Amino acid sequence: MMRLTRNQVRWSVALVALAASCIPTLGQTALPDINAGFQQMYNLDFAGAHNTFQHWEQSHPDDPMGPVSDAAAYLFSEFNRLRILEFDLFTEDEKFEKRPKLAPDPAVRTLFETELSRGDQLANRQVSASPNNEEALLALVFANGLRSDYAAMIEKKNLAALNYSKASRQVAEKLLSQSPSCYDAYLAVGIENYLLSLHAAPIRWLLRMGGAQTDKDEGIAKLKLTATKGHYLAPFARLLLAVAALRDKDQHTARDLLAGLSQEFPRNDLYRKELARIQSPPQAGSSASAR
Repeated sequence: MMRLTRNQVRWSVALVALAASCIPTLGQTALPDINAGFQQMYNLDFAGAHNTFQHWEQSHPDDPMGPVSDAAAYLFSEFNRLRILEFDLFTEDEKFEKRPKLAPDPAVRTLFETELSRGDQLANRQVSASPNNEEALLALVFANGLRSDYAAMIEKKNLAALNYSKASRQVAEKLLSQSPSCYDAYLAVGIENYLLSLHAAPIRWLLRMGGAQTDKDEGIAKLKLTATKGHYLAPFARLLLAVAALRDKDQHTARDLLAGLSQEFPRNDLYRKELARIQSPPQAGSSASAR
């Protein structure tokens, strides 16, 4: 057997230490399996995403991001089935306000809540033992954000959605104060600021009195951080930025964002359809919502 010299041992230890320092951490590089599940979800492969997330849960039973990610796949499958992310719903305020009451799938709702509850239990247990646990805090940011989306977009419960959004943003700020490179967490801050900035001035004042944040520029800046440097939520942040660009009549930016998303996720017809709508606007007198 070859005997190592003292210098060789020293170099071996140094290399091991260097390798350990390069192991991906939360906020630097996403966990590969979970990130793959999110890629499947954005590509409308919900069965594949559930399989990936549930496999992760089985092999990492103490990781709250497993069940929370699976809940995200249930939410996005409902968004897709109910066609909730159609752009004109978000760029035309009157259409959004008068959107019809939806009929959510009760079985999906049960699975969604079950996974979120499991994620909450795991995350809260870890936060109780270690208040600065990054994985647990990120899971809570996600869980509250998902509940806010479900309440607002599916149930039309705006007050409940606002409370969940505020809770998500508060946990995100705590996480970012210690881990500013956890770029997915910026989405929670960005969404609250941007969406609430769209309200009339008196409403924004009341929201701020209640502790909400309503700064449009701040919201866009935080969404851009997630869009360019995030992992799990980068595609969703880019979608929101495309909507924001269309609201500001910036079709060039919206076109670039949608073109990138359409290329990255070819099975997602939403990106392709909205891109085509921008490139070929309807003729005068035709229905803007015609597909």
